[in-house]
Amino acid sequence: MWRLREWARPALARVALGGLAGLGASLLALAVPQVLRVVVNGPLLSGGHSGAVVLAAGLVAALGLLEAFFVWSRRALIASPGTTVEREMRTALFAHLLDLPMAFHDRWAGGQLLSRAMSDLSIVRRWMVFGLAMMVVSVATTLVGVGLMLATSWQLGLVYVAGAVPVVWLGFRFRQDYKVVARRARDQAGDLATTVEESVHGIRVLKAFGRGDDALEDFAQQADELRSTEIVKARTLSRITFALGALPELVLALSLGVGVWLASAGDLTVGDLVAFFATAAVVNTPVERLGQLLAMTMDARTAADRYLEVMDTVAALTDPARPRALPEPPAAGTRVELSGVHLRHAGQGAGTPDVLDGVDLVLEPGETLALVGLTGTGKSTLLSLIPRLLDVTDGSVRLDGVDVRDVGRAELRAAVAVAFEDPVLFSASVRENVLLGTPGLSDAEAEERARGALEVASASFVEDLPDGMDTVIGEEGLSLSGGQRQRVALARAIAVRPRVLVLDDPLSALDVATEAVVTERLRQTLTGTTTLVVAHRPSTVALADRVAVLQDGRITAVGRHTDLLAEHAHYRYVLTAMTEPAPDSAVGVTR
Repeated sequence: MWRLREWARPALARVALGGLAGLGASLLALAVPQVLRVVVNGPLLSGGHSGAVVLAAGLVAALGLLEAFFVWSRRALIASPGTTVEREMRTALFAHLLDLPMAFHDRWAGGQLLSRAMSDLSIVRRWMVFGLAMMVVSVATTLVGVGLMLATSWQLGLVYVAGAVPVVWLGFRFRQDYKVVARRARDQAGDLATTVEESVHGIRVLKAFGRGDDALEDFAQQADELRSTEIVKARTLSRITFALGALPELVLALSLGVGVWLASAGDLTVGDLVAFFATAAVVNTPVERLGQLLAMTMDARTAADRYLEVMDTVAALTDPARPRALPEPPAAGTRVELSGVHLRHAGQGAGTPDVLDGVDLVLEPGETLALVGLTGTGKSTLLSLIPRLLDVTDGSVRLDGVDVRDVGRAELRAAVAVAFEDPVLFSASVRENVLLGTPGLSDAEAEERARGALEVASASFVEDLPDGMDTVIGEEGLSLSGGQRQRVALARAIAVRPRVLVLDDPLSALDVATEAVVTERLRQTLTGTTTLVVAHRPSTVALADRVAVLQDGRITAVGRHTDLLAEHAHYRYVLTAMTEPAPDSAVGVTR
């Protein structure tokens, strides 16, 4: 919990003031019994003037009003900085998630990350604005109250202190038991969020295969497991709450008997006895609240652990200490060179060959090179090395002679645009999706860039959408057909006007004629752009200047399509394995 100060530091001053205000309210509450002691021992027992009683009543009322003001001040001082800290922590988490490599996101479920960013941080914020301050206030109030009780009657004070021993032991036991079940509950909540996320994203598949009932059954089972864990939490909390409520009352009952005996013996005045029990009533409130505060603290600690678990993950891909700038691109285009490239995934078993096992490949400036190979040979992995979505284990990837690891990632990815086979679009308008990689353009430039990119991608269907380019296409663009999503994603890559264009079979959902039109427009528009495209069908291969064959983690041949067809047996085998997908002739938005 101490590590939260990294984000809480700007708010600590107001949190401390809020805690002091809460402490002031508790101390004022403890002052009331002292006023009562003076009143009982003075005017009430001695038959003094009634004006003294009225004065004491006015003083108690004033103390009560001041206490209420301090309580309001505590909430006013802490509430706003608490939400600010939550926002800063949430923003820091999202920034870190954006910086973490793809390997991290491949391992972590989206629901777990979502629960850490939302519900876990809300728990931390609630503890910060209430639990932390009240824990400090409760401890201080108890210590000051016990001190006043000992000063009033050391005999009764010792009885009360003796009753605190089992309370401390129960609190320790509660902490040990509760933190385990609290972590299990938070993890199960994350798993439940993952199930919802996956089911919503895959709703078409569930409906198409009629598996909605099965999905519901799995979800209900997970929800029931979470419910059971929450019940265990509630039972654990109820036991400590019962004990912390019952023990102080039993101690007070014992103290009452001892106190009456002391008063009858003349060792304790009636006013002292009244003050002792009034003070004990004030002290009992934070003691009874201790269980709730401990539970809130354990929940917050679990939430903080889960948050820091992600924040402590080191980003394997970082910018160099002294980034080099890419040279100005020649008119002919950028030269891409892969030399002795090896790539081995983390956790890959010893003795197994590298995914990429010594790749040597050169893309000449401005050429279009098709990369072919059987499924699982590492084609997409090789493409990911150029924009440095992955790092080589050995060897180098160079753009115009500069190693991509020596270039800042922002500059590199502005120079290299990517379009994937499975396009990911965002819940925004077509225009916003196309212009995603082109910030800082004027309205006129943005309009021209978007329309030009859509035209090159043969995405004229956009004009038929309800609001044209301003049509919001929904989550992940699922309101569009597969071919439409691919063309919008391709337009997004084209709009960047990159030096290097990396295409992971982005036209697989198009018919051959449309693919030929798009490819020809790419040649005409992106003059000087070096293009590397993964091809899964012969029509794509035939449109490239040269073809590279990836086999067993290495490039085994590079040449023109016709030459390789005549000379390379494995290339012929790969072409035979390629199949033509059904053409996408849909126009407009599919429902």
